Amino acid sequence: MMNDILYLKIDRNTQVDHTDVRLGDVAKLECTNVSVKNRLKTLKLVKVQAEKSDRYICSVLKVIELIHEIYPNLEIQNLGEPDFIIEYESPAYANDRWSVVKVVFVCLIIFFGSAFSIMAFNNDIGVNQVFHQVYALVMGSESDGFTVLEVSYALGIAVGIIVFYNHFGGKRITKDPTPIEVQMRLYEDDVNTTLIEGCNREETNIDVD
Repeated sequence: MMNDILYLKIDRNTQVDHTDVRLGDVAKLECTNVSVKNRLKTLKLVKVQAEKSDRYICSVLKVIELIHEIYPNLEIQNLGEPDFIIEYESPAYANDRWSVVKVVFVCLIIFFGSAFSIMAFNNDIGVNQVFHQVYALVMGSESDGFTVLEVSYALGIAVGIIVFYNHFGGKRITKDPTPIEVQMRLYEDDVNTTLIEGCNREETNIDVD
């Protein structure tokens, strides 16, 4: 045991769906002593009291303290976050029909909001008038409002949206993350940082004494 080293890696945010949160649920462990690793995977970290959802901010020092209560001489190398978040959401609450309704409602708002924004933009810059003038200059006759210019413009918007969001239906076009995925990741990191720093300031996190 004196020569054993435990490598510990915990992600910044982990979601669980059961009330008894154990170390193996939130951390990746590696140790040459398999019995030590298997024992620590079952180490209880948090007992969730909420029925639907809850959030806990934990310090890796508290994890190390709990480990040393079982293996006092075990050397621990932390390769993950110094503070991490455990988010609990019950399976029944996660699969609630109301959640599906809210997702559909948000999708409809985004769809009609985007359509209105495109129409308002076209109206502000006078796209129809520009197309009429270009058609008259090139073809020498008045446009009837439905020409190759309008068709190509409409197709161009659709293709541009597909390329920008990197999705067509449920399939990804390339392996690169989309701009919205990058922004969502940055937003998630900012939220996690704010939650952790707020709990540390208020001393409401799970930490050593």
